[in-house]
Amino acid sequence: MRILGIDPGLQTTGFGVVDVDGHRLRYVASGTIRTTGRASGLALGDLPGRLKVLFDGISEVAARYQPGAAAVEIVFVNVNPQSTLLLGQARGAALTALVNANLPVAEYTALQMKKAVVGHGRAAKSQVQEMVRRLLELPGLPGTDAADALGLAITHAHAGAAMARVGEVTQLARRQHAMYKGGRSY
Repeated sequence: MRILGIDPGLQTTGFGVVDVDGHRLRYVASGTIRTTGRASGLALGDLPGRLKVLFDGISEVAARYQPGAAAVEIVFVNVNPQSTLLLGQARGAALTALVNANLPVAEYTALQMKKAVVGHGRAAKSQVQEMVRRLLELPGLPGTDAADALGLAITHAHAGAAMARVGEVTQLARRQHAMYKGGRSY
């Protein structure tokens, strides 16, 4: 399965694509979508234009790499409420692009991603970069936003496998329950 990870940000959104085959992970692509500066041609105050750049960029990434699922970071309230609101709008543009591409979307906190990739939730950005490099056997460190996005894809790869096992156990329990109920008279 191919998984697209998205680390949303209003100025820079990271993306990362990995293929998962059993326990094997393979790097496909990663990068950033920037909504400010020369690359976008937009000013900081043009919020609708910046959201469109994010939507279009994520839509293009999804169309190019054809993932089967997506993982997005959940945003929590930080010290500055205005920044939180703006980040939430960027996240909304990302989610809308993914849903528009008919992708199932899983959501993970930064703490969950760091725990899955590094082993503890208080890991520094540099530790996430290094573990992503090692897990995907990259020749160099990915940028911080791309590393977080790849980390989200890796987290979903691990969580997806675990959820599949839970689903198998749940089906077995349902069959056993049905057999148990069928053998008793009420």
